[in-house]
Amino acid sequence: MASLVGEYGCKLDAKGRFLFPSGLRKQLDPSAQEGFMINRGFEKCLSLYPMNEWEKVSARLEKLNLFKPENRMFYRLFHNGAQMLSLDNAGRVLVPKSLLEYAGVKKEAVLIAYGDRIEIWDKQAYDKWLDENSLDFADLADKVMGEGSGSNSEGDE
Repeated sequence: MASLVGEYGCKLDAKGRFLFPSGLRKQLDPSAQEGFMINRGFEKCLSLYPMNEWEKVSARLEKLNLFKPENRMFYRLFHNGAQMLSLDNAGRVLVPKSLLEYAGVKKEAVLIAYGDRIEIWDKQAYDKWLDENSLDFADLADKVMGEGSGSNSEGDE
């Protein structure tokens, strides 16, 4: 699968459902368009994985040595609140209330698609995060992508 991309605004109804954006749905592998896994993400957002991508992440996690305390901690925190979701007949996703509360998502959300996941942010929280971090984007780009960043132009991961 090619990396997911895009930013999509959406509104949640009283039950915590949002209409899954068609532009994002078109990017999904056909086998992944119905099933998703959602969990708590970083920076107080939610991470929504197409099921085929969740399975890849899970396979990596299964290789962790769970005799190491930090590995157990990460494994537990990563799976904390994880739940399977699917699209209903109208193409909506119902986000569990406990996860909406964790991320502070109320009426308006922003879906940020990148790589293998879709982050779900409360719109106000995302706008604030952008304001606080956008001034450093050039410096961050230099650190991450610039010469001496540790990246290898020959494609090493």
